[in-house]
Amino acid sequence: MLLDLTIDNLGVIPHSHVEFAPGLTVLTGETGAGKTMVVTGLRLLTGGRADASKVRTGADHASVQGSFSTEGLVDGASHAVATLAEDAGAEPDENGDYLAARSVKATGRSRAHLGGRTVPAATLADFTAHVLTIHGQNDQLRLLSPAEQLSALDSFDPAISPLREAYGESFSAWRAAVKDLKERTEKRRELAQEVDRLEFAIGEIDEVDPQDGEDAELVETINRLQDVDALREAAEEAVVAIDGTEAVGGFGGSADGDASASSLVGAAGAALTGASDGQLRELGNQLGDVAAILSDVSGELNAYLSNLPSDPEELDRLLQRQQELKALTRKYAPDAAGIIAWRAKAAKRLESIDTSAEAIEELKKAVASHEKSMTAAASKLTAARKKAAKALEKAVTGELRGLAMPKARIVVAVDSAKDPQDFTRDGADVVELRLAPNDALEPQPLASSASGGELSRVMLALEVILSERRSGATLVFDEVDAGVGGRAAVEIGRRLARLAMNNQVIVVTHLPQVAAYADSHLHVSKNVGDESVTSGVQLLGDDDRVDELARMLAGMDDSATGRAHAAELLSKAKADVEGFSPRA
Repeated sequence: MLLDLTIDNLGVIPHSHVEFAPGLTVLTGETGAGKTMVVTGLRLLTGGRADASKVRTGADHASVQGSFSTEGLVDGASHAVATLAEDAGAEPDENGDYLAARSVKATGRSRAHLGGRTVPAATLADFTAHVLTIHGQNDQLRLLSPAEQLSALDSFDPAISPLREAYGESFSAWRAAVKDLKERTEKRRELAQEVDRLEFAIGEIDEVDPQDGEDAELVETINRLQDVDALREAAEEAVVAIDGTEAVGGFGGSADGDASASSLVGAAGAALTGASDGQLRELGNQLGDVAAILSDVSGELNAYLSNLPSDPEELDRLLQRQQELKALTRKYAPDAAGIIAWRAKAAKRLESIDTSAEAIEELKKAVASHEKSMTAAASKLTAARKKAAKALEKAVTGELRGLAMPKARIVVAVDSAKDPQDFTRDGADVVELRLAPNDALEPQPLASSASGGELSRVMLALEVILSERRSGATLVFDEVDAGVGGRAAVEIGRRLARLAMNNQVIVVTHLPQVAAYADSHLHVSKNVGDESVTSGVQLLGDDDRVDELARMLAGMDDSATGRAHAAELLSKAKADVEGFSPRA
Protein backbone atom coordinates (compact mmCIF):
# COMPACT_ATOMS: atom_id res chain seq x y z
CA MET A 1 0.00 0.00 0.00
CA LEU A 2 1.16 3.52 -0.82
CA LEU A 3 1.51 5.48 2.41
CA ASP A 4 2.66 8.85 1.15
CA LEU A 5 4.05 10.59 -1.91
CA THR A 6 6.38 13.60 -2.10
CA ILE A 7 6.83 15.43 -5.41
CA ASP A 8 9.34 18.20 -6.10
CA ASN A 9 9.60 20.25 -9.30
CA LEU A 10 7.59 17.86 -11.44
CA GLY A 11 5.62 19.66 -14.15
CA VAL A 12 3.46 22.38 -12.60
CA ILE A 13 4.00 21.03 -9.05
CA PRO A 14 6.88 22.80 -7.24
CA HIS A 15 6.39 20.79 -4.06
CA SER A 16 3.67 18.60 -2.66
CA HIS A 17 3.42 15.99 0.05
CA VAL A 18 0.36 13.74 0.12
CA GLU A 19 -0.56 11.03 2.61
CA PHE A 20 -2.76 8.22 1.28
CA ALA A 21 -5.30 6.26 3.30
CA PRO A 22 -6.60 2.73 2.73
CA GLY A 23 -9.72 2.28 0.63
CA LEU A 24 -10.73 4.49 -2.28
CA THR A 25 -8.96 7.81 -2.85
CA VAL A 26 -9.94 10.16 -5.68
CA LEU A 27 -7.97 13.04 -7.18
CA THR A 28 -10.02 15.78 -8.80
CA GLY A 29 -9.36 19.24 -10.12
CA GLU A 30 -9.70 21.49 -13.14
CA THR A 31 -8.19 20.43 -16.43
CA GLY A 32 -4.48 21.27 -16.42
CA ALA A 33 -4.29 21.54 -12.65
CA GLY A 34 -1.65 18.81 -12.43
CA LYS A 35 -3.58 15.65 -11.62
CA THR A 36 -1.70 13.78 -14.31
CA MET A 37 1.61 14.84 -12.73
CA VAL A 38 0.72 12.80 -9.65
CA VAL A 39 0.27 9.76 -11.87
CA THR A 40 3.46 10.65 -13.74
CA GLY A 41 5.30 10.65 -10.42
CA LEU A 42 3.92 7.21 -9.62
CA ARG A 43 4.95 5.96 -13.07
CA LEU A 44 8.50 7.11 -12.33
CA LEU A 45 8.42 4.92 -9.22
CA THR A 46 7.42 1.98 -11.40
CA GLY A 47 10.63 2.38 -13.39
CA GLY A 48 8.96 4.32 -16.20
CA ARG A 49 10.85 6.42 -18.71
CA ALA A 50 12.50 9.48 -17.21
CA ASP A 51 11.51 12.41 -19.39
CA ALA A 52 13.52 15.58 -18.86
CA SER A 53 10.61 17.63 -20.26
CA LYS A 54 8.69 16.85 -17.05
CA VAL A 55 11.21 18.80 -14.94
CA ARG A 56 9.68 22.09 -13.82
CA THR A 57 10.91 25.07 -15.80
CA GLY A 58 13.85 26.71 -14.02
CA ALA A 59 14.62 23.69 -11.82
CA ASP A 60 17.74 21.56 -12.28
CA HIS A 61 15.98 18.32 -11.33
CA ALA A 62 12.67 16.74 -10.34
CA SER A 63 12.21 14.10 -7.65
CA VAL A 64 9.50 11.71 -6.50
CA GLN A 65 9.54 9.78 -3.25
CA GLY A 66 7.00 7.21 -2.09
CA SER A 67 6.70 5.09 1.03
CA PHE A 68 5.20 1.61 0.66
CA SER A 69 3.87 -0.81 3.24
CA THR A 70 3.87 -4.55 2.47
CA GLU A 71 1.31 -5.38 5.16
CA GLY A 72 -1.76 -7.06 3.76
CA LEU A 73 -0.04 -8.41 0.63
CA VAL A 74 -0.63 -12.05 -0.19
CA ASP A 75 2.17 -14.31 1.06
CA GLY A 76 3.73 -14.83 -2.36
CA ALA A 77 3.94 -11.10 -3.12
CA SER A 78 5.20 -10.25 0.37
CA HIS A 79 7.97 -12.87 0.12
CA ALA A 80 8.93 -11.70 -3.39
CA VAL A 81 9.21 -8.09 -2.19
CA ALA A 82 11.36 -9.05 0.81
CA THR A 83 13.65 -11.21 -1.35
CA LEU A 84 14.07 -8.54 -4.00
CA ALA A 85 14.83 -5.86 -1.43
CA GLU A 86 17.38 -8.08 0.31
CA ASP A 87 19.13 -8.90 -2.98
CA ALA A 88 19.33 -5.18 -3.78
CA GLY A 89 20.72 -4.36 -0.32
CA ALA A 90 17.62 -2.28 0.50
CA GLU A 91 16.50 -1.98 4.10
CA PRO A 92 13.01 -1.22 5.45
CA ASP A 93 12.63 1.67 7.87
CA GLU A 94 11.84 1.35 11.57
CA ASN A 95 8.17 0.70 10.71
CA GLY A 96 8.96 -2.05 8.21
CA ASP A 97 8.07 0.17 5.22
CA TYR A 98 10.15 0.66 2.09
CA LEU A 99 11.10 4.05 0.71
CA ALA A 100 11.27 4.26 -3.10
CA ALA A 101 12.61 7.34 -4.87
CA ARG A 102 13.40 8.57 -8.38
CA SER A 103 15.11 11.75 -9.50
CA VAL A 104 15.36 13.20 -13.01
CA LYS A 105 17.85 15.89 -13.97
CA ALA A 106 17.02 18.56 -16.50
CA THR A 107 19.79 17.01 -18.63
CA GLY A 108 17.77 13.79 -18.84
CA ARG A 109 19.83 11.56 -16.49
CA SER A 110 17.92 9.81 -13.73
CA ARG A 111 18.62 7.84 -10.56
CA ALA A 112 16.54 5.34 -8.63
CA HIS A 113 16.70 4.52 -4.91
CA LEU A 114 15.14 1.77 -2.82
CA GLY A 115 15.44 1.40 0.93
CA GLY A 116 18.36 3.83 1.13
CA ARG A 117 20.35 2.17 -1.68
CA THR A 118 20.93 3.33 -5.24
CA VAL A 119 19.47 0.72 -7.58
CA PRO A 120 18.82 0.36 -11.32
CA ALA A 121 15.43 1.58 -12.52
CA ALA A 122 14.65 -2.03 -13.50
CA THR A 123 15.05 -3.12 -9.87
CA LEU A 124 12.66 -0.36 -8.77
CA ALA A 125 10.22 -1.59 -11.43
CA ASP A 126 10.48 -5.18 -10.15
CA PHE A 127 9.79 -3.97 -6.61
CA THR A 128 6.77 -1.79 -7.40
CA ALA A 129 5.31 -4.46 -9.71
CA HIS A 130 4.21 -6.29 -6.54
CA VAL A 131 2.68 -3.30 -4.77
CA LEU A 132 1.58 -0.81 -7.44
CA THR A 133 -0.40 -1.15 -10.68
CA ILE A 134 -1.31 1.80 -12.89
CA HIS A 135 -4.16 1.79 -15.40
CA GLY A 136 -4.30 4.73 -17.74
CA GLN A 137 -6.09 5.44 -20.97
CA ASN A 138 -3.07 4.12 -22.85
CA ASP A 139 -3.05 1.00 -20.69
CA GLN A 140 -6.49 0.15 -22.02
CA LEU A 141 -4.94 -0.30 -25.42
CA ARG A 142 -2.70 -3.03 -24.04
CA LEU A 143 -5.85 -4.96 -23.28
CA LEU A 144 -6.25 -5.35 -27.03
CA SER A 145 -3.00 -7.35 -27.20
CA PRO A 146 -3.43 -11.16 -27.38
CA ALA A 147 -0.54 -11.57 -24.92
CA GLU A 148 -2.30 -9.34 -22.36
CA GLN A 149 -5.57 -11.21 -22.83
CA LEU A 150 -3.79 -14.52 -22.35
CA SER A 151 -2.11 -13.18 -19.20
CA ALA A 152 -5.47 -12.00 -17.83
CA LEU A 153 -6.98 -15.46 -18.33
CA ASP A 154 -3.99 -17.24 -16.75
CA SER A 155 -4.06 -14.97 -13.70
CA PHE A 156 -7.78 -15.64 -13.20
CA ASP A 157 -7.36 -19.31 -12.21
CA PRO A 158 -4.51 -20.26 -9.81
CA ALA A 159 -4.63 -23.84 -11.13
CA ILE A 160 -3.20 -22.66 -14.47
CA SER A 161 0.15 -21.48 -13.07
CA PRO A 162 1.66 -24.95 -12.25
CA LEU A 163 0.36 -26.35 -15.55
CA ARG A 164 1.98 -23.46 -17.43
CA GLU A 165 5.26 -24.03 -15.57
CA ALA A 166 5.22 -27.76 -16.37
CA TYR A 167 4.48 -27.02 -20.02
CA GLY A 168 7.35 -24.48 -20.12
CA GLU A 169 9.83 -27.13 -18.96
CA SER A 170 8.59 -29.61 -21.59
CA PHE A 171 8.69 -26.94 -24.29
CA SER A 172 12.29 -25.97 -23.43
CA ALA A 173 13.43 -29.62 -23.50
CA TRP A 174 11.68 -30.22 -26.85
CA ARG A 175 13.09 -27.08 -28.43
CA ALA A 176 16.62 -27.92 -27.26
CA ALA A 177 16.34 -31.43 -28.75
CA VAL A 178 14.97 -30.06 -32.03
CA LYS A 179 17.81 -27.53 -32.22
CA ASP A 180 20.39 -30.25 -31.56
CA LEU A 181 18.92 -32.54 -34.23
CA LYS A 182 18.79 -29.72 -36.77
CA GLU A 183 22.39 -28.80 -36.06
CA ARG A 184 23.65 -32.37 -36.38
CA THR A 185 21.81 -33.05 -39.63
CA GLU A 186 22.20 -29.71 -41.41
CA LYS A 187 25.73 -28.99 -40.23
CA ARG A 188 27.15 -32.50 -40.47
CA ARG A 189 30.14 -31.43 -42.56
CA GLU A 190 30.99 -28.50 -40.25
CA LEU A 191 30.67 -30.75 -37.20
CA ALA A 192 32.91 -33.38 -38.78
CA GLN A 193 35.55 -30.71 -39.38
CA GLU A 194 35.17 -29.54 -35.79
CA VAL A 195 35.67 -33.14 -34.59
CA ASP A 196 38.93 -33.35 -36.57
CA ARG A 197 40.19 -30.09 -35.10
CA LEU A 198 39.31 -31.11 -31.55
CA GLU A 199 40.88 -34.57 -31.90
CA PHE A 200 44.09 -33.06 -33.29
CA ALA A 201 44.27 -30.50 -30.49
CA ILE A 202 43.61 -33.06 -27.75
CA GLY A 203 46.24 -35.38 -29.26
CA GLU A 204 48.77 -32.55 -29.42
CA ILE A 205 48.14 -31.66 -25.78
CA ASP A 206 48.26 -35.29 -24.64
CA GLU A 207 51.59 -35.80 -26.41
CA VAL A 208 53.15 -33.01 -24.38
CA ASP A 209 51.14 -33.88 -21.25
CA PRO A 210 51.46 -30.56 -19.40
CA GLN A 211 51.16 -30.59 -15.60
CA ASP A 212 49.51 -27.95 -13.49
CA GLY A 213 52.11 -25.33 -12.47
CA GLU A 214 54.84 -26.99 -14.54
CA ASP A 215 55.63 -23.86 -16.56
CA ALA A 216 56.42 -21.81 -13.45
CA GLU A 217 58.59 -24.62 -12.01
CA LEU A 218 60.48 -24.85 -15.30
CA VAL A 219 61.33 -21.16 -15.23
CA GLU A 220 62.68 -21.45 -11.69
CA THR A 221 64.69 -24.59 -12.42
CA ILE A 222 66.14 -23.23 -15.68
CA ASN A 223 67.22 -20.02 -13.95
CA ARG A 224 68.97 -22.12 -11.33
CA LEU A 225 70.71 -24.30 -13.94
CA GLN A 226 71.90 -21.33 -15.94
CA ASP A 227 73.65 -20.03 -12.81
CA VAL A 228 74.48 -23.40 -11.25
CA ASP A 229 78.28 -22.89 -10.99
CA ALA A 230 77.93 -19.57 -9.16
CA LEU A 231 75.29 -21.03 -6.88
CA ARG A 232 77.44 -24.07 -6.04
CA GLU A 233 80.45 -21.85 -5.35
CA ALA A 234 78.47 -19.60 -3.02
CA ALA A 235 76.97 -22.54 -1.12
CA GLU A 236 80.33 -24.34 -0.76
CA GLU A 237 82.01 -21.12 0.42
CA ALA A 238 79.38 -20.79 3.10
CA VAL A 239 79.76 -24.44 4.15
CA VAL A 240 83.58 -24.03 4.40
CA ALA A 241 83.11 -20.93 6.53
CA ILE A 242 80.83 -22.81 8.89
CA ASP A 243 82.39 -26.31 9.01
CA GLY A 244 85.84 -26.03 7.35
CA THR A 245 87.27 -27.39 4.13
CA GLU A 246 86.73 -31.02 5.19
CA ALA A 247 82.97 -30.45 4.83
CA VAL A 248 83.38 -30.08 1.04
CA GLY A 249 85.98 -32.79 0.58
CA GLY A 250 89.15 -30.71 1.31
CA PHE A 251 92.08 -31.61 3.59
CA GLY A 252 93.63 -29.77 6.55
CA GLY A 253 92.78 -26.34 7.77
CA SER A 254 94.51 -22.99 7.77
CA ALA A 255 97.97 -22.28 9.04
CA ASP A 256 96.49 -20.95 12.23
CA GLY A 257 94.49 -24.12 12.81
CA ASP A 258 90.83 -24.86 12.13
CA ALA A 259 89.16 -21.45 11.93
CA SER A 260 85.66 -22.68 10.99
CA ALA A 261 82.78 -20.77 12.50
CA SER A 262 81.29 -23.84 14.15
CA SER A 263 84.52 -24.78 15.93
CA LEU A 264 85.24 -21.20 17.01
CA VAL A 265 81.75 -20.74 18.38
CA GLY A 266 81.98 -24.16 20.06
CA ALA A 267 85.27 -23.27 21.71
CA ALA A 268 83.92 -19.94 22.90
CA GLY A 269 80.83 -21.61 24.33
CA ALA A 270 82.86 -24.26 26.12
CA ALA A 271 85.07 -21.60 27.68
CA LEU A 272 82.14 -19.71 29.09
CA THR A 273 79.91 -22.54 30.25
CA GLY A 274 82.66 -23.74 32.62
CA ALA A 275 83.08 -20.30 34.26
CA SER A 276 82.04 -19.71 37.88
CA ASP A 277 80.15 -16.49 37.01
CA GLY A 278 76.47 -16.94 36.19
CA GLN A 279 76.43 -14.15 33.63
CA LEU A 280 79.22 -15.80 31.64
CA ARG A 281 77.52 -19.18 31.82
CA GLU A 282 74.34 -17.56 30.40
CA LEU A 283 76.36 -16.12 27.52
CA GLY A 284 77.82 -19.57 27.01
CA ASN A 285 74.34 -21.03 26.71
CA GLN A 286 73.49 -18.41 24.07
CA LEU A 287 76.59 -19.41 22.11
CA GLY A 288 75.30 -22.99 22.31
CA ASP A 289 72.12 -21.82 20.56
CA VAL A 290 74.24 -20.12 17.91
CA ALA A 291 76.13 -23.35 17.34
CA ALA A 292 72.83 -25.22 16.88
CA ILE A 293 71.65 -22.65 14.30
CA LEU A 294 74.97 -22.96 12.44
CA SER A 295 74.51 -26.72 12.38
CA ASP A 296 70.99 -26.37 10.93
CA VAL A 297 72.15 -23.93 8.26
CA SER A 298 75.03 -26.21 7.37
CA GLY A 299 72.66 -29.15 6.94
CA GLU A 300 70.36 -27.16 4.66
CA LEU A 301 73.32 -25.93 2.58
CA ASN A 302 74.54 -29.49 2.10
CA ALA A 303 71.04 -30.58 1.09
CA TYR A 304 70.88 -27.67 -1.40
CA LEU A 305 74.27 -28.71 -2.87
CA SER A 306 73.17 -32.32 -3.24
CA ASN A 307 70.01 -31.22 -5.10
CA LEU A 308 71.85 -29.02 -7.56
CA PRO A 309 71.79 -30.67 -10.99
CA SER A 310 75.01 -32.19 -12.04
CA ASP A 311 73.92 -33.51 -15.44
CA PRO A 312 75.24 -31.09 -18.11
CA GLU A 313 72.43 -32.15 -20.50
CA GLU A 314 69.65 -31.38 -17.99
CA LEU A 315 69.49 -27.70 -18.99
CA ASP A 316 69.04 -28.56 -22.67
CA ARG A 317 66.29 -31.04 -21.82
CA LEU A 318 64.40 -28.51 -19.71
CA LEU A 319 64.74 -25.78 -22.35
CA GLN A 320 63.28 -28.18 -24.92
CA ARG A 321 60.38 -28.96 -22.54
CA GLN A 322 59.77 -25.25 -22.07
CA GLN A 323 59.56 -24.74 -25.84
CA GLU A 324 57.01 -27.57 -26.11
CA LEU A 325 54.83 -25.89 -23.49
CA LYS A 326 55.20 -22.50 -25.18
CA ALA A 327 53.99 -24.03 -28.44
CA LEU A 328 50.78 -25.06 -26.61
CA THR A 329 50.33 -21.74 -24.82
CA ARG A 330 50.45 -19.92 -28.16
CA LYS A 331 47.46 -21.98 -29.37
CA TYR A 332 45.24 -22.81 -26.43
CA ALA A 333 45.85 -20.88 -23.21
CA PRO A 334 48.36 -18.55 -21.50
CA ASP A 335 49.63 -21.14 -19.01
CA ALA A 336 49.72 -24.88 -18.23
CA ALA A 337 46.61 -24.73 -16.02
CA GLY A 338 44.70 -23.01 -18.82
CA ILE A 339 45.80 -25.64 -21.33
CA ILE A 340 44.53 -28.42 -19.04
CA ALA A 341 41.18 -26.63 -18.62
CA TRP A 342 40.90 -26.08 -22.40
CA ARG A 343 41.52 -29.78 -23.02
CA ALA A 344 38.80 -30.79 -20.56
CA LYS A 345 36.33 -28.42 -22.26
CA ALA A 346 37.32 -29.69 -25.70
CA ALA A 347 36.91 -33.31 -24.59
CA LYS A 348 33.43 -32.55 -23.28
CA ARG A 349 32.47 -30.84 -26.55
CA LEU A 350 33.92 -33.74 -28.55
CA GLU A 351 31.89 -36.17 -26.53
CA SER A 352 28.69 -34.24 -27.32
CA ILE A 353 29.33 -34.28 -31.08
CA ASP A 354 28.16 -37.46 -32.68
CA THR A 355 26.88 -37.34 -36.24
CA SER A 356 26.67 -41.07 -36.74
CA ALA A 357 23.45 -42.61 -38.03
CA GLU A 358 22.89 -44.26 -34.66
CA ALA A 359 23.23 -40.96 -32.80
CA ILE A 360 20.88 -39.19 -35.22
CA GLU A 361 18.30 -41.93 -34.79
CA GLU A 362 18.54 -41.72 -30.99
CA LEU A 363 18.11 -37.97 -31.15
CA LYS A 364 15.04 -38.34 -33.37
CA LYS A 365 13.55 -40.63 -30.75
CA ALA A 366 14.36 -38.05 -28.05
CA VAL A 367 12.66 -35.30 -30.09
CA ALA A 368 9.57 -37.48 -30.52
CA SER A 369 9.51 -38.27 -26.80
CA HIS A 370 9.86 -34.61 -25.78
CA GLU A 371 7.20 -33.63 -28.34
CA LYS A 372 4.81 -36.18 -26.88
CA SER A 373 5.40 -34.87 -23.36
CA MET A 374 5.03 -31.27 -24.52
CA THR A 375 1.80 -32.03 -26.40
CA ALA A 376 0.36 -33.75 -23.34
CA ALA A 377 1.30 -30.79 -21.12
CA ALA A 378 -0.16 -28.38 -23.69
CA SER A 379 -3.43 -30.34 -23.76
CA LYS A 380 -3.74 -30.11 -19.96
CA LEU A 381 -2.98 -26.38 -20.10
CA THR A 382 -5.55 -25.85 -22.87
CA ALA A 383 -8.22 -27.75 -20.95
CA ALA A 384 -7.60 -25.66 -17.83
CA ARG A 385 -7.71 -22.43 -19.86
CA LYS A 386 -10.97 -23.37 -21.57
CA LYS A 387 -12.51 -24.17 -18.21
CA ALA A 388 -11.27 -20.88 -16.76
CA ALA A 389 -12.46 -19.01 -19.88
CA LYS A 390 -16.07 -20.07 -19.25
CA ALA A 391 -15.89 -18.90 -15.65
CA LEU A 392 -14.14 -15.64 -16.57
CA GLU A 393 -16.56 -14.67 -19.33
CA LYS A 394 -19.49 -15.37 -16.99
CA ALA A 395 -17.98 -13.22 -14.23
CA VAL A 396 -16.98 -10.33 -16.54
CA THR A 397 -20.37 -10.39 -18.27
CA GLY A 398 -22.05 -10.09 -14.86
CA GLU A 399 -19.84 -7.10 -14.00
CA LEU A 400 -20.55 -5.40 -17.32
CA ARG A 401 -24.29 -5.72 -16.82
CA GLY A 402 -23.81 -3.96 -13.52
CA LEU A 403 -21.87 -1.23 -15.35
CA ALA A 404 -24.89 -0.04 -17.32
CA MET A 405 -24.33 -2.52 -20.13
CA PRO A 406 -27.36 -4.74 -19.39
CA LYS A 407 -27.28 -6.73 -22.61
CA ALA A 408 -23.53 -6.90 -23.12
CA ARG A 409 -21.77 -10.23 -23.29
CA ILE A 410 -18.07 -11.12 -23.14
CA VAL A 411 -16.72 -14.26 -24.80
CA VAL A 412 -13.24 -15.53 -23.94
CA ALA A 413 -12.24 -17.52 -27.02
CA VAL A 414 -9.38 -20.02 -26.70
CA ASP A 415 -8.03 -21.15 -30.07
CA SER A 416 -5.42 -23.90 -29.94
CA ALA A 417 -2.76 -24.82 -32.50
CA LYS A 418 -2.62 -28.46 -33.57
CA ASP A 419 0.90 -28.55 -35.02
CA PRO A 420 3.62 -28.56 -32.31
CA GLN A 421 5.70 -26.36 -34.61
CA ASP A 422 3.16 -23.59 -33.95
CA PHE A 423 3.44 -23.91 -30.17
CA THR A 424 5.03 -21.04 -28.24
CA ARG A 425 6.57 -20.71 -24.81
CA ASP A 426 3.09 -19.77 -23.53
CA GLY A 427 1.45 -22.92 -24.87
CA ALA A 428 -0.63 -23.90 -27.86
CA ASP A 429 -3.32 -21.32 -27.22
CA VAL A 430 -4.27 -17.87 -28.47
CA VAL A 431 -6.80 -16.07 -26.25
CA GLU A 432 -9.11 -13.41 -27.62
CA LEU A 433 -11.66 -11.33 -25.72
CA ARG A 434 -14.76 -10.70 -27.78
CA LEU A 435 -17.54 -8.27 -26.94
CA ALA A 436 -21.18 -8.33 -27.96
CA PRO A 437 -22.86 -5.07 -26.84
CA ASN A 438 -26.17 -6.87 -27.35
CA ASP A 439 -27.09 -10.52 -26.93
CA ALA A 440 -28.52 -10.52 -30.43
CA LEU A 441 -25.16 -9.60 -31.96
CA GLU A 442 -22.24 -11.87 -32.72
CA PRO A 443 -19.33 -11.19 -30.34
CA GLN A 444 -16.47 -9.37 -32.05
CA PRO A 445 -12.86 -8.78 -31.00
CA LEU A 446 -12.43 -5.86 -28.59
CA ALA A 447 -10.13 -4.09 -31.05
CA SER A 448 -12.90 -3.78 -33.64
CA SER A 449 -16.07 -3.64 -31.57
CA ALA A 450 -15.44 -1.70 -28.33
CA SER A 451 -15.73 2.05 -27.97
CA GLY A 452 -13.52 3.96 -25.54
CA GLY A 453 -16.20 3.89 -22.83
CA GLU A 454 -16.90 0.20 -23.38
CA LEU A 455 -13.21 -0.61 -23.28
CA SER A 456 -12.92 1.29 -19.98
CA ARG A 457 -15.70 -0.76 -18.48
CA VAL A 458 -14.32 -4.06 -19.76
CA MET A 459 -10.94 -3.28 -18.20
CA LEU A 460 -12.55 -2.23 -14.93
CA ALA A 461 -14.67 -5.38 -14.87
CA LEU A 462 -11.57 -7.52 -15.43
CA GLU A 463 -9.68 -5.67 -12.70
CA VAL A 464 -12.53 -6.16 -10.23
CA ILE A 465 -12.70 -9.89 -10.97
CA LEU A 466 -8.94 -10.47 -10.91
CA SER A 467 -8.44 -8.41 -7.75
CA GLU A 468 -10.61 -10.79 -5.74
CA ARG A 469 -7.51 -12.96 -5.38
CA ARG A 470 -5.26 -10.06 -4.38
CA SER A 471 -5.01 -7.88 -1.32
CA GLY A 472 -2.87 -5.07 0.02
CA ALA A 473 -1.85 -3.74 -3.40
CA THR A 474 -2.26 -0.20 -4.74
CA LEU A 475 -4.30 0.19 -7.94
CA VAL A 476 -4.18 3.52 -9.76
CA PHE A 477 -6.77 4.45 -12.40
CA ASP A 478 -6.01 7.53 -14.49
CA GLU A 479 -9.25 8.77 -16.07
CA VAL A 480 -10.27 5.28 -17.17
CA ASP A 481 -13.85 6.51 -16.86
CA ALA A 482 -13.40 8.84 -19.83
CA GLY A 483 -16.30 8.59 -22.25
CA VAL A 484 -18.63 7.35 -19.51
CA GLY A 485 -21.42 9.20 -17.79
CA GLY A 486 -24.83 8.95 -16.20
CA ARG A 487 -25.86 5.68 -14.63
CA ALA A 488 -22.70 3.97 -15.89
CA ALA A 489 -20.60 6.47 -13.94
CA VAL A 490 -22.47 5.60 -10.74
CA GLU A 491 -21.85 1.92 -11.32
CA ILE A 492 -18.16 2.55 -11.97
CA GLY A 493 -17.99 4.38 -8.65
CA ARG A 494 -19.62 1.41 -6.92
CA ARG A 495 -17.21 -1.06 -8.53
CA LEU A 496 -14.19 1.00 -7.59
CA ALA A 497 -15.45 1.22 -4.01
CA ARG A 498 -15.92 -2.53 -3.97
CA LEU A 499 -12.47 -3.01 -5.45
CA ALA A 500 -11.12 -0.93 -2.56
CA MET A 501 -12.46 -3.40 0.00
CA ASN A 502 -9.22 -5.42 -0.14
CA ASN A 503 -6.90 -3.09 -2.01
CA GLN A 504 -5.94 0.56 -1.97
CA VAL A 505 -7.48 2.27 -5.02
CA ILE A 506 -6.43 5.71 -6.27
CA VAL A 507 -8.54 7.25 -9.06
CA VAL A 508 -8.02 10.39 -11.13
CA THR A 509 -11.49 11.35 -12.33
CA HIS A 510 -13.68 14.13 -13.68
CA LEU A 511 -16.89 12.31 -12.75
CA PRO A 512 -18.68 13.43 -9.58
CA GLN A 513 -20.53 10.09 -9.49
CA VAL A 514 -17.17 8.35 -9.02
CA ALA A 515 -15.71 10.95 -6.64
CA ALA A 516 -18.72 10.63 -4.33
CA TYR A 517 -17.76 7.02 -3.47
CA ALA A 518 -14.30 7.96 -2.19
CA ASP A 519 -13.09 7.34 1.33
CA SER A 520 -10.58 10.18 0.83
CA HIS A 521 -10.91 13.07 -1.59
CA LEU A 522 -7.79 14.92 -2.76
CA HIS A 523 -8.11 18.14 -4.73
CA VAL A 524 -5.40 19.35 -7.11
CA SER A 525 -5.56 23.11 -7.56
CA LYS A 526 -3.50 25.47 -9.65
CA ASN A 527 -2.47 29.05 -9.16
CA VAL A 528 -1.76 31.05 -12.29
CA GLY A 529 0.73 33.82 -11.57
CA ASP A 530 2.26 36.47 -13.77
CA GLU A 531 5.35 34.41 -14.48
CA SER A 532 4.48 30.81 -13.53
CA VAL A 533 1.78 28.24 -12.87
CA THR A 534 1.92 26.24 -9.64
CA SER A 535 -0.17 23.38 -8.35
CA GLY A 536 -0.75 21.80 -4.98
CA VAL A 537 -2.66 18.87 -3.49
CA GLN A 538 -4.89 19.07 -0.42
CA LEU A 539 -7.21 16.73 1.43
CA LEU A 540 -10.85 17.88 1.42
CA GLY A 541 -13.17 17.79 4.40
CA ASP A 542 -16.90 17.07 4.11
CA ASP A 543 -17.93 20.68 3.37
CA ASP A 544 -15.14 21.13 0.83
CA ARG A 545 -16.12 17.84 -0.79
CA VAL A 546 -19.64 19.13 -1.30
CA ASP A 547 -18.24 22.28 -2.95
CA GLU A 548 -15.96 20.25 -5.23
CA LEU A 549 -18.73 17.83 -6.23
CA ALA A 550 -20.99 20.80 -7.01
CA ARG A 551 -18.26 22.24 -9.25
CA MET A 552 -17.84 18.87 -10.97
CA LEU A 553 -21.60 18.47 -11.47
CA ALA A 554 -22.33 21.78 -13.14
CA GLY A 555 -19.60 24.24 -12.29
CA MET A 556 -21.92 25.79 -9.69
CA ASP A 557 -20.02 25.41 -6.42
CA ASP A 558 -21.49 28.69 -5.23
CA SER A 559 -25.09 27.67 -5.99
CA ALA A 560 -27.39 26.39 -3.23
CA THR A 561 -29.06 24.09 -5.72
CA GLY A 562 -25.74 22.73 -6.94
CA ARG A 563 -24.54 22.17 -3.37
CA ALA A 564 -27.80 20.42 -2.48
CA HIS A 565 -27.46 18.12 -5.45
CA ALA A 566 -23.83 17.38 -4.52
CA ALA A 567 -24.73 16.71 -0.87
CA GLU A 568 -27.45 14.31 -1.98
CA LEU A 569 -25.04 12.49 -4.30
CA LEU A 570 -22.45 12.22 -1.50
CA SER A 571 -25.03 10.98 1.02
CA LYS A 572 -26.35 8.27 -1.31
CA ALA A 573 -22.82 7.07 -2.14
CA LYS A 574 -21.92 6.85 1.57
CA ALA A 575 -25.08 4.86 2.28
CA ASP A 576 -24.29 2.56 -0.65
CA VAL A 577 -20.74 1.91 0.59
CA GLU A 578 -21.97 1.23 4.12
CA GLY A 579 -24.08 -1.55 2.66
CA PHE A 580 -20.98 -3.37 1.40
CA SER A 581 -19.55 -6.28 3.34
CA PRO A 582 -16.78 -5.36 5.79
CA ARG A 583 -13.23 -5.12 4.48
CA ALA A 584 -11.38 -8.41 4.60
